[in-house]
Amino acid sequence: MKTEVKISTEYITLGQFLKLADVIQTGGMVKWFLSEHEVYVNGELEERRGRKLYANDEVDIPAAGSFVVIT
Repeated sequence: MKTEVKISTEYITLGQFLKLADVIQTGGMVKWFLSEHEVYVNGELEERRGRKLYANDEVDIPAAGSFVVIT
């Protein structure tokens, strides 16, 4: 089951998304989190915190769960 994360803008960066989804507590943790954990966006391994996520993008984090971006 994927957790839905609602955004109110056209897109959100992966770093902002991780904070919004309560995967990390602060924006400063993003770089560390991405270096220590595998994060998949639409099935592809992603390491860029600035990656833009749009509605219906799926984010899978084996250590934290599966998410889908909705508007």
